Amino acid sequence: MAVQKFTGPLDWDDLRVFLELARAGSLSAAARGLRLSHATVGRRLAALESALGRSLMERRPEGYVLTEEGESVRALAEAMDERAQAIRRREGDDAGLTGTVRLTMTQALADIFLIPRLGPLRAANPGLDLEIIVDNRTLSLARREADLAIRLARPQRGDLVGRRLATLGYGLYAAPDAPDALIAYDESMAELPEALWLDRHGGGRRVAFRSNSVQGQLAAAVAGFGIAFLPCLLADGVPGLERRPLPGPSLTREAWLLVHRDRREVPRVRAVIGHLVAVFTAERERLEGRAGHREQPPEHG
Repeated sequence: MAVQKFTGPLDWDDLRVFLELARAGSLSAAARGLRLSHATVGRRLAALESALGRSLMERRPEGYVLTEEGESVRALAEAMDERAQAIRRREGDDAGLTGTVRLTMTQALADIFLIPRLGPLRAANPGLDLEIIVDNRTLSLARREADLAIRLARPQRGDLVGRRLATLGYGLYAAPDAPDALIAYDESMAELPEALWLDRHGGGRRVAFRSNSVQGQLAAAVAGFGIAFLPCLLADGVPGLERRPLPGPSLTREAWLLVHRDRREVPRVRAVIGHLVAVFTAERERLEGRAGHREQPPEHG
């Protein structure tokens, strides 16, 4: 249906909804991301198209697709959004060591390793509030979904500053009487380096247990389902587990601390960065899997 030509005032909220819909590609995904109803997202898009007097999107079976005019408007909206986010990132820069710092990372790294080591940071900065967002997705630092991120990959975006925190070691773990079967990731995690390593060096063993949760795999190993390939920081020292020799070369992954350029000099963010660097440096051997562990020769066969 053609959009009537009408020139009216633009509403930034309409542009924001349009931009999220363009990024998500579907009404339901955009509604979830914006925490709005489907009807509101559709109404905002219609209002923007009416104000501009042009059709910006076509609804197809695979989702919403930008028209040629929509592509042009998206480019302008992206630039506006980046400037708006830059202003937001500067809010509270003079607040000193008070306020909230949002930090995102994987659940295993948060629950098992980092959160128990945040007490000294809190004691030294009583006005500082922390929000830990446990999520495997790469939350956007530019859109202020988080201030800091710990990820197991080097940053790719030019507006992010990265610092390597540590090298994480991995090992094979099993209960003493566990069967000669594997505990592995499900298909949704098949491209992870850990999953690829296990496929390559698993020796064709039967997979007795699958999970997309590292903690679930750890629990399965303790329960005796088989042999799991786990981060050493998670499995070393767990009662009921022993570390098995590796049947091939070891795997390591790098943990990177990411921050947006505009946020790295904010005092409260700098305080958290300093504490994280100190914690990861002090625990280097544990993270690498060398704490209290003597290397064994690889399996043969």
